[in-house]
Amino acid sequence: MEWVLRAMLPTDLLSFRRNGESVVPLRLQLNERNLAIAADLISTFAASQGETQGTLDRQLQDLEGDSPDYRLRRGLAHILKSSFCSFDIVSPLDPPMLRQRVFGLAAQTTSIPTNTAGTLATLATQLSQELEREIHPQQIQTGLYADLQENRILSEFDAPTPEALLHRFNLSQVQGIFYKATHITLNAHRNDPGEYKLLFRYLKLFQLMAYIEGDADRGFTITVDGPTSLFKPSTRYGLAIAKLLPALLHVTKWSLAATLKIRDFYTKEYRQYRYTLDSDCGLVTHYPPGKPYDSMLEESFASRWDKLGTDWKLEREVDLIPIPGSVMIPDFRLVHADGRSRLLEIVGYWRPEYLRKKFSQVHQSQREDLILAVSERLNLEKAGVKLQQVSVPIVWFKHKLSPKAVLEVLDE
Repeated sequence: MEWVLRAMLPTDLLSFRRNGESVVPLRLQLNERNLAIAADLISTFAASQGETQGTLDRQLQDLEGDSPDYRLRRGLAHILKSSFCSFDIVSPLDPPMLRQRVFGLAAQTTSIPTNTAGTLATLATQLSQELEREIHPQQIQTGLYADLQENRILSEFDAPTPEALLHRFNLSQVQGIFYKATHITLNAHRNDPGEYKLLFRYLKLFQLMAYIEGDADRGFTITVDGPTSLFKPSTRYGLAIAKLLPALLHVTKWSLAATLKIRDFYTKEYRQYRYTLDSDCGLVTHYPPGKPYDSMLEESFASRWDKLGTDWKLEREVDLIPIPGSVMIPDFRLVHADGRSRLLEIVGYWRPEYLRKKFSQVHQSQREDLILAVSERLNLEKAGVKLQQVSVPIVWFKHKLSPKAVLEVLDE
């Protein structure tokens, strides 16, 4: 998910005020003035397609001028640049190779400006012979530093609306609060199981250290350790917590409380603050809803199941199985017309840590209605998985999971 990893606002562009023991991040109103600022920036980016990043940066500086709200403009520009732009290296030849060859030739001659043209011409002749195509000195000069950031070309700009840009800015300001979090308690109240699934998927994706309690009927309490609770504060872990917030906005009903550790500007001592947020916050997510399937393996199985014409109906990710400190979400539920139902979990991922955790979850769930589909390519023994301790039926598969093999287990 490349879109998940795009940059958020850096610390120097975040703004918040202290209100007693609480903090309040800056959030912009969608009024005429702010919408106009956003529209001007979007127009500047749109007009800069095909130009270098350096040219764009100079235009942004001119637009910023000596305005007192320069941090606001820089924040909006940062979001546009990091989330809506593609900057590419445009060069007919590999820039590092060109620099190596040019500097090598230049070292053999007297280093004076008049030798530059001769060096480029000599290298052009050499490269034309090596590559068996004509290389011009101007191509070398163009490509020599084409990979530097200021020389990269704005090739694509997926322009947002001014409203969408302001929503992203407000979300980023709130996300920045979690950079300083030591502890977060999240209450996901009773919601659609699919919403839980998306939230837990992002918890796993960002490798957050979370303890989960509850069930789908009552809701879940998720306790997350923050970046400043570690032995050494980690900015990367703080970003991971911040990235979780847009996923949380897909959940209908929730609330959270975060404990923050912030250094006082004057005393330089750390003080503890509190920040709370809930599902009525008005923030807008830019994360898309969950994909229909996590893998081609699941999608292929589901499409072929529909062709069986069986009385067993296939449903996707509707059951949440609470286990101590976590939750297990089987891939499918199979429901018969007579009311019987079974759960199906497909294990095709190879990492030993994942396999140990998955089979531990199966053991802890103590579910008798669960079926495991396990790839024969997995080295379970190396991962420390002991099959004799697995009490649920296993369907083995090589490349594709056979619906008929699963159906045979269901009809036993």
